[in-house]
Amino acid sequence: MSEMEGEHDSASESGDVVEAGESLHVESLMVDVPTQRANLTQTEAELEECTDSQELKVEIRSLSTAGQETQPDSALTGLSQDGFSQHESEIIKTSVNVGDATATVKILLMPEGHMMTMAFTIGLTTQDLKIHFASELRVPSDIIQITLNGQAVDDHQTLMSLGVQPHGTVQFDMSSLDPENYPIKPVKPQHAECSMPDVITVRVQTDVNTFQDVVVEIERATLKKPFLGGYRHKATKTEYHHAAVQTIPRRRPDRGVEMFSRDTQTVELKSQAQQCTVNTSTQMTKIGCYVSNMKDKLITPGTYVTADEFHSKRLKAVITIQTYFRRWQAMQLTAQLRLDKELHLAWAEREERRKTEEKEEQIRAEYHRRMNPEKKEDFALLYSALEKWRQEEVARINASLSEAERKAALCALLEQETQFISSIGCHRIAARERNQEKAVQAFLDKCAAPKTWRAFDGIMTQMDTPQSIRAKELRDLYSSINLQYFSQEERLDVLLTLKHTVKDHDCKLTQQIVELIDREADLLRRGVKESNLEGLRKRISTLFLQYIKTPTFNPQVAKLLHVPQDPTQLRKNIYFCRGCSNYLPSTEFTLTTSTQVVGLCRRCSELDNEACRREDFSHYRTILKCLRKTEAEYSPDAKITYLLQEQDLRYLVDVVWGAQSALSAWNDLHDLVLVRWDRQWEWSPWNCILLTKDEAAPHHKVENVEKAYSVPFIRNIKHKHTLARKYFSQIPMMAEHLHDLDSKPAAHSDLLVTKPITMETK
Repeated sequence: MSEMEGEHDSASESGDVVEAGESLHVESLMVDVPTQRANLTQTEAELEECTDSQELKVEIRSLSTAGQETQPDSALTGLSQDGFSQHESEIIKTSVNVGDATATVKILLMPEGHMMTMAFTIGLTTQDLKIHFASELRVPSDIIQITLNGQAVDDHQTLMSLGVQPHGTVQFDMSSLDPENYPIKPVKPQHAECSMPDVITVRVQTDVNTFQDVVVEIERATLKKPFLGGYRHKATKTEYHHAAVQTIPRRRPDRGVEMFSRDTQTVELKSQAQQCTVNTSTQMTKIGCYVSNMKDKLITPGTYVTADEFHSKRLKAVITIQTYFRRWQAMQLTAQLRLDKELHLAWAEREERRKTEEKEEQIRAEYHRRMNPEKKEDFALLYSALEKWRQEEVARINASLSEAERKAALCALLEQETQFISSIGCHRIAARERNQEKAVQAFLDKCAAPKTWRAFDGIMTQMDTPQSIRAKELRDLYSSINLQYFSQEERLDVLLTLKHTVKDHDCKLTQQIVELIDREADLLRRGVKESNLEGLRKRISTLFLQYIKTPTFNPQVAKLLHVPQDPTQLRKNIYFCRGCSNYLPSTEFTLTTSTQVVGLCRRCSELDNEACRREDFSHYRTILKCLRKTEAEYSPDAKITYLLQEQDLRYLVDVVWGAQSALSAWNDLHDLVLVRWDRQWEWSPWNCILLTKDEAAPHHKVENVEKAYSVPFIRNIKHKHTLARKYFSQIPMMAEHLHDLDSKPAAHSDLLVTKPITMETK
């Protein structure tokens, strides 16, 4: 350390010029910067900061600035001996003209923004720079573009022609013409901790009055220096590591002969002794050694087996093994087939049992509907069955009887039909009364229901309000009034409670109720029969129900009453019914695809159906409901299924598809469903097929209908689709969907059966 410090001091005291007699070291060089000239001691400090991660190689690239040839002195000779090549030594010894002078070239790599600094002679062209940096950056030279002040530089231009002075500095921008395939990136790793410049200029005194400017390029080597040990100060605990040289090891010259190392071509051998598990030995009788032969065995050679016999025996053994193995495989296969057959038979039996149970349940439900009709659909079913029976009887009478007997039989048939119609009417009146009682009871229960909401933990919470408690009391009182088989005292008690309840409000309605209650109480005391009091009790129940439906007496009912519509708004959708001669809203009329004008309302249409046609649409209503449910699962935004009515679906099923399955011709409407023909498109009358429930399940799994079905069958289906398109295009909303499909001919061209052929006529 003291020797190096002494050298540093001598270098700083020598000024700007280094004596020619001194040996040329990096520590004794002066740095010539365009703006200032500093002692190399500062540069040495920078070099010492970089010694931990990299080594610096100093190369002299320029010659003397004097116009005459200089002789190498002992300092230069020593420098050449210390690590420079013979070619570089010759460059130092040779004088050059101005074109061979060097300059500092700074290259800014775009768009990375990395700066590269190197020394080049000013006589080099731009093409030479591209070739040099192409090898450095590993990119083709033809895709490199060099620009100066925003303008591209031609390949034939030299640095001198661009105005670069000897020992001057110029900065170029370098970018890639194909940044995607050949991006320009710096090859050498960047070390932010080292601030040493890339090129320095050193002035060396070669004679008494002769000086030489040398451009020194700093090469950052990535060689990692090995750890050579060191020592630690006992007092200060400071560690000192042994330093390595800063020059890169000299590379062996390339002689043009490929050479290999002997160490990598030889196999590493290893000798190791092995010891057997059991030691054996043999010993024979000889002079001085006797070995007993009492336990010896006499071995007689057997029959000699040839190679063919051996292989034949092995072949027979292999065949035997294969035979037993294949037998085992066959047993496994047959057992699996037997198991599959049993499972299939069990599944078929379950399916047959399920179908039978469904059929029985269907017949049982239909029988219950006929014996206990409750809804309009049930009475429509009765009238449809009555019409079928009448037609069968008329056909039988016309086929078996003649003239007078035929007329008498038809009269008797008419009388019997009248009795059936009267019986159906009685059932309808009774069902209407029961339905009305159920509706009133449901209305009262809804009024008396407490408020309910779900808490954050999922538990339902109920709360009774004064209004709901009042509604519950009125509901219980109404139920007590309508109960029968009360004794006289119990009936009088209920009437007294009702009287005290309604007397709280004085109005015309409550006065009538109180008057009727007093009248019934007086008749009960006189012993009048209960059968004679039914009309009076009915009047009391009706008036009390009207009392319950008044929001003044029952505030809870205000939320459930239907608010009458505004007459000005209601007048816009009013139509005249030609059957009942009433003006009704548009919702009371049914429209089909063949309807031209608004005709009969729903009630008149039902009466006309019961009197004349007696058609039952329950099967079509079931098919439509199943269709809407299925389409809602496929796409919640489906609209076409909700545009169809029962009459439209009846035309689609009966006329277009013939009321039978397209595959099996099964004609039981209970088992038929409408599904998509191509499941990739929304259901529509021109994209559907009528199948049974068992046939629809595998049809849903078909990916491509063109490959799954035969050509004649597909042609028949497309023909039915064309008929459906022609019929349902009369509906305005359907026409809009047809227009949407026509705008996509490529997607729906397979729906067309034929294309019109135009012929030119002269």
